[in-house]
Amino acid sequence: MPSHLFADRPAPQPPERDAVDALINRTLLLRGDMDAVRRDTSVIDDDDPQQRWQRALCELAVHQLDDLGEHLGQLRDGISHATGAEPVGEHSTTPAGAPTGSLLSRVGSAEWNLLTDEVSWSDELYQIFGRAPGAGALSLDELPSVLLAEDQPLLTSMVTDCLVDGRPIDGEFRILLPDGGMRTLHMMGEPVLDADGCTASMWAVLRDVSRLRRSQHVVSRTRDTLRRQEEMARAEHRIAVELQEAVLPPWHGSLPIPGHGASGLDIAAHYLPSGSSDLIGGDWYDALPLPDGRTLLTVGDLTGHGIPATSAMAMLLGALRGMAVAGVGPGPVMGHLNQLIECSAQPALGSAVCCRFDPETGTLDWAQAGHPAPLLFRDGVGRPLPSPDGVLLGAASGVTYEQDQVDLLPGDVLVLHTGGLAGGSDLSAGPDMLLGLAPRFAQARTAQDCVRAVVKELGSAERLDDACVLVARVEA
Repeated sequence: MPSHLFADRPAPQPPERDAVDALINRTLLLRGDMDAVRRDTSVIDDDDPQQRWQRALCELAVHQLDDLGEHLGQLRDGISHATGAEPVGEHSTTPAGAPTGSLLSRVGSAEWNLLTDEVSWSDELYQIFGRAPGAGALSLDELPSVLLAEDQPLLTSMVTDCLVDGRPIDGEFRILLPDGGMRTLHMMGEPVLDADGCTASMWAVLRDVSRLRRSQHVVSRTRDTLRRQEEMARAEHRIAVELQEAVLPPWHGSLPIPGHGASGLDIAAHYLPSGSSDLIGGDWYDALPLPDGRTLLTVGDLTGHGIPATSAMAMLLGALRGMAVAGVGPGPVMGHLNQLIECSAQPALGSAVCCRFDPETGTLDWAQAGHPAPLLFRDGVGRPLPSPDGVLLGAASGVTYEQDQVDLLPGDVLVLHTGGLAGGSDLSAGPDMLLGLAPRFAQARTAQDCVRAVVKELGSAERLDDACVLVARVEA
């Protein structure tokens, strides 16, 4: 059985005043630092669950530091009163004059004498219960009547364990105020035994922790919101990745496309993720042998990220493949894709380039929609192809996309890419850096060697968006 308090036990010795003052000063310094952090969080975006959770944590920490400081101040004032010295500090607050909401008005004490049935409550406890002193204090039998029904068994159990088994009381319950309000109280107490070891009375300290619990509730609620948002983001990211992997070409490394007696193509491609792996965009690349012996080459990029972008990309790439297989030329393909975006449930903007290589004639027909032009590398020198007219997909209705033609020679390297390869806001940086790789492309023996050179040069760039590059090398 735990040791009990005895009615005639000597009073404990108070702690040293200097030690308490030192703790108060350290608490004040920490409170000042916490104020600075709280000011920084006061201008955050209320729509961001992460920032709302951070602000709630700051508010909770401030409340707890305030309570700690006031606890120490009350302890210090008690020491001063016991030693007859004046309290240190400019302001000294007594329980009777405690400001509303201060710790002194939120902590009260009580003693229930089991021998005389007398009940003694401090003035602060009357304030906490919203009860006029003239109405008298509540006995242990009457106390559960002001509790919420679901909390009454807890109080009864704590009081019984204290009086019968001598266990200290340490628990919380909620009370209903006369005005209809509700408060959460934390109760700590012990039995007091007489000289014969019998329970003479029970004392308790009750603290109003309503504000603290509200702050903790806000922290918990914002944390749960943040956790749900993170789980949803992870799920969406996983679905977007799976959709992207399902739609983009399954081949890795080089894709040789024989020319059947004419110039064939050696093709390789690479997807470059953004600096934040969470951002899965609508970039695509594809190379597809067509039934008539020609080859489709395409890259493109849709605005947005996540499932909407990847699903729209899947729709466009599927339509593009179908039209190419049906023999539709690059220019008309761009026009039909533009109409498809206009009719879709989630309109978007996108850029694309569509090429069709004929190995019999060595010609490349191509069209673009607001996209960087393919880069042609020949004899160690690179240049962008002159672009036919073509606006962004989804930007205007009834647009006609021009189609151009260029002759390719054995050994030529054609590079198609999406924007943002080099990172940053300068869209010309990517093409310029690719053109600077012309000597390496001239020495490369395969399209995959060219892609490796691109990845080595640009793979570590801090991109704001994802990007992709497709290399086609004309074989003899």
